[in-house]
Amino acid sequence: MNKAERPHNPDAAHADLMGVEFDSFDAAREEITLRFTAPASFITPRGSVQGGLVAGFLDEAMGWAHVWATDHAEAPLNLEISMSLLRPVPPGPLIGKGRVVRRGRRVIFLEGQLLSEEGTLLASATSIAIPTPRPQGDA
Repeated sequence: MNKAERPHNPDAAHADLMGVEFDSFDAAREEITLRFTAPASFITPRGSVQGGLVAGFLDEAMGWAHVWATDHAEAPLNLEISMSLLRPVPPGPLIGKGRVVRRGRRVIFLEGQLLSEEGTLLASATSIAIPTPRPQGDA
C-alpha cells in the first residue's frame, strides 16, 4: 500500500509532535517505513534527541508494523522494550522502520530501527507485546 491509500494516524497529537508521516508498508515482510521530523524541542544540551524520545520514535514504528500487518484490526500493548542508542540522533528528518518478527495469538515480537535520511543506523529496538483490539479513538 502507499501513503495515498491510508494516512498514518491522522489527528493524533503524539504523531503531530513527532512529525510522523506514513511512507510504505511491505506486507510480505510485515515491515513499515515511517518518516519523522525531530523538532528542536526534543534536543538536549548535548545536541541530540533525548533518549526517551528516541524510544518513542521506535515504539511508533514497531507498533504500526503490527497494526498494518493485521489490516488495522489490532494494536500491540508493550510488555517490554529494549533499545540500543548507536549514534546521536540529530534534529530534523529521520526514517523509522518497524517489523513484525513473529506474531502469535498471545504474544508478538517486534523490531525497529531509526535511521538518518542517508541510511545510517542511529538506534534500534525490540519489543515483546500482546495483541489487543485496536482502540477506536484519536490516540
